Amino acid sequence: MSITASDEQTLLDSIPTGLFIDGEWVEAEGGRTFAVHDPATGAVIRRIADASADDGVRALDAAVAAQEEWAATAPRTRSDILRRAFDLVQQHKEDLALLMTLEMGKPIGEARGEVVYGGEFLRWFSEEAVRITGSYGLNPEGTGHMIVSQRPVGPSFFITPWNFPFAMATRKIAPALAAGCTVVIKPPALTPLTTIFFTKLLEEAGLPKGVVNVVQTSSSSKLSAPILADPRLRKLSFTGSTEVGRALIAQAADGVLRVSMELGGNAPFVVFDDADLDKAVDGAIAAKFRNIGQACTAANRFIVHASVAEEFADRVTARVRAMKIGRGTDADVTIGPLIDADAVAKARALVEDATSRGARVLIGGDAVDGEGTFFEPTVVADVAAGSDILREEIFGPVLAIATFETEAEAVCLANDTEYGLVSYVFTEDLDRGHRMIDALETGMMGLNVGVVSNAAAPFGGVKQSGIGREGGAEGIHEYLSTKYTLLPATT
Repeated sequence: MSITASDEQTLLDSIPTGLFIDGEWVEAEGGRTFAVHDPATGAVIRRIADASADDGVRALDAAVAAQEEWAATAPRTRSDILRRAFDLVQQHKEDLALLMTLEMGKPIGEARGEVVYGGEFLRWFSEEAVRITGSYGLNPEGTGHMIVSQRPVGPSFFITPWNFPFAMATRKIAPALAAGCTVVIKPPALTPLTTIFFTKLLEEAGLPKGVVNVVQTSSSSKLSAPILADPRLRKLSFTGSTEVGRALIAQAADGVLRVSMELGGNAPFVVFDDADLDKAVDGAIAAKFRNIGQACTAANRFIVHASVAEEFADRVTARVRAMKIGRGTDADVTIGPLIDADAVAKARALVEDATSRGARVLIGGDAVDGEGTFFEPTVVADVAAGSDILREEIFGPVLAIATFETEAEAVCLANDTEYGLVSYVFTEDLDRGHRMIDALETGMMGLNVGVVSNAAAPFGGVKQSGIGREGGAEGIHEYLSTKYTLLPATT
């Protein structure tokens, strides 16, 4: 089904332009607004309210006022609201997909995949809401009965990234609501419209006033600072760069807030000499070019055994050559725009640094002339140690290949980073696969697969890639505190 300009405008006109505070769509203080752009064209697609610091505090006021009643709401009621929200997402999946393509640029097919993925957090945590349990038992001395119970952490503040505007909102909001926590969410200024649309669906699903509050802003730090300094706030969850995450952790320390941090990545993609190259190439395309390479889970460093590196590079290059660049609303486009001009400049600089050190560009390597912020899908081979492209998160459609000779060297290269979010390993040797599970310093690993994320699995990293887990059975515990009570033993 083709998407027309009329379809786009009708959808955009349906998006509220205000902040969502205490169940009402309201103007920002002073009537301030900011523009949201289509990165494929540069055109302004919507102007929306631009929250001030005082607006953020008003949103926290609403979340605090709603906390006690929401925490006391029956788990089944919370579950039913999340399930209705999931059903509404299915009804509006085309609207959500198109909206993400318009404001973020990803191809419409990938946007539809994000709706499926993001929706699963609503369904998963609707089921987890009714499975919050504790324990009761006699202490070892026999002098008392121990009760261990779980209770909501309390009002929570979420800062979400621009690259997965729907899934990053549901991955945080769903477990918080399931656990009984109220929320203030600050969606990204580059892609706020999807969160706003999703909030409309939460309203329709019957979410009480004040439980979720949305304050988009063009000045994240000014809005966030007073919220984080407020003693009523009990939880911070952030997805974004390690640099910003460090600063937020420092701010959160003053209030000893519970924090969940999903930060930067520098994922190794290790291809051993015994790998099935069909699987490895398929995995490489998925792990690198999904979301135009703009994912924290994107494979960043392709560490390939020297004996298969040339064939791997040739086969990947052939696949990249067939990719079509363009606006994501076109059904056959596989590479949309990068989010802004800074992202294009970074990708170009990383390629130039690599080639200055002897790397070869096999395909691509530069920005695309014309409107929008497009960068060619790129393959770079013979990347030398010390190249910026092996140290920095690329966040673009650039596949960089380095080589190794021994398993020990591969492990050393893979772990040679301060990051530890995800790794990918391709080998047909089961014993080696198990060794890699133990050896690679990452919170997640794909063994012969190029995509690992799933709502039923714990998502998160080690080292400077973050703290805590989102998704899985572990995800809801980020929003629960454990209380221990001792009762005297009866005689």
